[in-house]
Amino acid sequence: MKPIYSFMVMLMLLSVTACNNSSKNSDSAGMVIVTEVPERPAGQKDVLGLITPKLDTVRVGFIGLGMRGPGAVERFTHIPGTKIVALCDLYEERVEKTQAILDRAGLPRAAAYSGSEEAWKELVQRDDIDLVYIATDWKRHADMMVYAMEQGKHVACEVPAAMTLDEIWTVVNTAEKTQKHAMQLENCVYDYFELTTLNMAQQGLFGEVLHAEGAYIHNLSDFWGYYEGDWRMQYNKEFRGDVYATHGMGPAAQALDIHRGDKMNTLVAMDTKPANIPEYLIEERGMDPDSAHQFANGQHTMTMIRTEKGKTIHIQHDVASPRPYSRMYQVSGTRGFASKYPTPGYALEAEMVDESVTPDHENLNAHSFVSADVRDALMDKYKHRIHRELEEKAKEVGGHGGMDFIMDYRLVYCLQNGLPLDMDVYDLAEWCSLAELSRISIENGSAPVEVPDFTRGNWNRVEGFRHAFAE
Repeated sequence: MKPIYSFMVMLMLLSVTACNNSSKNSDSAGMVIVTEVPERPAGQKDVLGLITPKLDTVRVGFIGLGMRGPGAVERFTHIPGTKIVALCDLYEERVEKTQAILDRAGLPRAAAYSGSEEAWKELVQRDDIDLVYIATDWKRHADMMVYAMEQGKHVACEVPAAMTLDEIWTVVNTAEKTQKHAMQLENCVYDYFELTTLNMAQQGLFGEVLHAEGAYIHNLSDFWGYYEGDWRMQYNKEFRGDVYATHGMGPAAQALDIHRGDKMNTLVAMDTKPANIPEYLIEERGMDPDSAHQFANGQHTMTMIRTEKGKTIHIQHDVASPRPYSRMYQVSGTRGFASKYPTPGYALEAEMVDESVTPDHENLNAHSFVSADVRDALMDKYKHRIHRELEEKAKEVGGHGGMDFIMDYRLVYCLQNGLPLDMDVYDLAEWCSLAELSRISIENGSAPVEVPDFTRGNWNRVEGFRHAFAE
């Protein structure tokens, strides 16, 4: 994609930057790197709370049938009111293997596209597709999303949906220009603990939520060979910063109502030196040590974000260390705390838990986690409506324990009922922006960097994050 917006940075005193941090605790002596927010083109309007015509049947075309695509096709065979119209992959054998999923489900075979780097465009140009579902490698995501919307299609794209600010602004502008949905397929916001904890936060169980944490900590040493053409390794070798932030950012941003009453103002990032992956390249692939150690991405990357309302987010990325898998998800408020890893748990002030949940509430205090029995009772009482309605079907269909199915089901449900999607293009923009913003911070000595307001001034027009339902 050719950049249409130049990225501009300059150092200024924090007290006079466009970030306009309203907190009285801000460090007025600090410096911030200011990012450009281009003016909205004339005649273009935002897509906050976008409602589009109801679709009785959601007709879908899938692009990318490697690691993630076939599973998505399988899940859609279980969603009523959908039609799988077309399948596309560079390799014909992958298309044929995915057609077998439709055969097993007793569904008609889809139109097939393969054999060319441009075959996906033929799929997108069809006039019998409502939604284009993208599951390719990262480098293709933004171009495909933009083209699909320009061809009149809604689009859903695997994470991360865009890797640079230029790409992000182009996706945002195209969604606004076409008034089409552009959703990032961030499945982790639909995991059971995250949904339940979000419901608890919205019911006030944690008091005022002040801080949230998230991460992608996943040792990929056994998986590097699965990425066709070694694209993921090469991306990490060439780019510094948190290049895969959305799994951690999504649940954290929803808990803090980002662009629904609050916004991210500034971030600071830092990383460790790379260690394990260069050694892997030397030992497992026989790479020259000098070349292997010319590796951009740090072993562990940390990003701290401060919001307009004086709240904070902490995001981490580590795909190299021998650590147990963790997304770190934590929510901390004035009256309680939630933590998912290594064991899901809650800590609450005693008066925040009533006797309908547990008879021994006198033993609850904010200095320890509640017992497993109390935790389970809380999670049952505050089970999210989405979880309550889809839990059994999601477990049956699967996909990361069911959260993938819930994600796809909710996407279809909202399109069928003419409702705003759970995640909009501004969520996509905010969560993906960490890739470039964290790099800028790290390469400038961990300097504060302004987070652009991708809504261009409308970050507080919507009051609080809520899932839409047809009543």
